[in-house]
Amino acid sequence: MKIECIGNYVKLNHKTYPCTVSLTMDLVGGKWKAVILYHLKDGEKRYNELRKTMPAITEMTLSLQLKHLEKDGLLSRKVFGKKPPIKVVYSLTDFGKSLLPVLEAITQWGNQTVLEKGEFVENAS
Repeated sequence: MKIECIGNYVKLNHKTYPCTVSLTMDLVGGKWKAVILYHLKDGEKRYNELRKTMPAITEMTLSLQLKHLEKDGLLSRKVFGKKPPIKVVYSLTDFGKSLLPVLEAITQWGNQTVLEKGEFVENAS
């Protein structure tokens, strides 16, 4: 049986993928999932703390992506208190922490690419 992305199907959480790269991209691909995981690398954060670190993300998108990451076991959601205002914190699970070397490599590659081919700017405009 091959373990790399050549010809085998793989299965995780009752979902079948054509290869391991496809599985990985399903878990962390898209515009925001890896960014959310990156911002949780140094420890737990509340929802509003995450929003402040990613001002371009909408509340609906952040909420949806957090639910997906929790469902996939990459982050945990802890609720403190029974009545509003309740405190909710998000943190990486051990499974999520296993992605930290990958996120670090992506960050380094992105930084190097900007240094060589782009520029760091203050605003999106």
